[in-house]
Amino acid sequence: MKEYNITIVATNNPKIIKLEANHFLVKGNYEYKNIDEAKNSPLAQQLFYLPFIKTVYIASNFIALERFDIVDWQDVKDDVAQQLVEYLNAGEPIVNEDQDLKKQPVSVYAEVTPNPAVMKFVCNKRIVPAVFEFKNIDEAKESPLAKALFHFPFVKEVFFDENYVSVTKYEVADWEEINMQLREFIRDFLGDGKEVVSAEAIQKTKETVTENNTQSQYDDTSKQIIDILEEYVKPAVASDGGNIMFQSYEEASGTVSVILQGACSGCPSSTFTLKNGIETMLKNMMGDKVREVVALNG
Repeated sequence: MKEYNITIVATNNPKIIKLEANHFLVKGNYEYKNIDEAKNSPLAQQLFYLPFIKTVYIASNFIALERFDIVDWQDVKDDVAQQLVEYLNAGEPIVNEDQDLKKQPVSVYAEVTPNPAVMKFVCNKRIVPAVFEFKNIDEAKESPLAKALFHFPFVKEVFFDENYVSVTKYEVADWEEINMQLREFIRDFLGDGKEVVSAEAIQKTKETVTENNTQSQYDDTSKQIIDILEEYVKPAVASDGGNIMFQSYEEASGTVSVILQGACSGCPSSTFTLKNGIETMLKNMMGDKVREVVALNG
């Protein structure tokens, strides 16, 4: 019999935590707002007996829980994780899945980012195979979702990565007023099975990535820098709703140029992160080959 372990993972939304399992949980993706909606999930029903549980998300290898304000996760998360471990190891059912049941809606939750103008909308499924950024509706002609989002007058830019959408807003609107509207729109769009990015655009991106990976225009130092950015920097930047790409390296001046996208583009704290994080790391790992890192907003 499988022995389940649970890892507690914090998110950028203080009201939501992820409980990652070491074994597969369910085939589909499920979101429950209350105990009545959770009729086909004995596990979700059990969780709703906890008075502070607002929403339950169940995906293939994790459970995400949104709380009411009556508690802080710091006070109860360990007890919730222990309760979940005991439930799973007792062999109790998670979701009574039936292939004939109507497809469950996609789960989407919002996470704040270091950039106050950007909100990250995280999905419980992979939505794109690569990074896509759209600065305006003209650039979004090959992305039905981005084009639809630009019809909201307060949407300034749209950025996609594997399982999330980062939306940059104009100052005319506050997140408190538009957060739920955007979240529900994205959830319904994905739940209807609509195309996020056209197959043609995806193929073009794959060809570009393949071409860049096979080109030998980079010197050994540039290749080392790219490897460091890919391994150490990109995962952290992605968790904040953005992306970083290597642009160039000038040996004479020791200057590394990078492109910032998504939430990192125009972020007030990006300069601090760049100088005190990325630049310091490259200097420590590359020695005097790197003297400065400069950023170009994507």
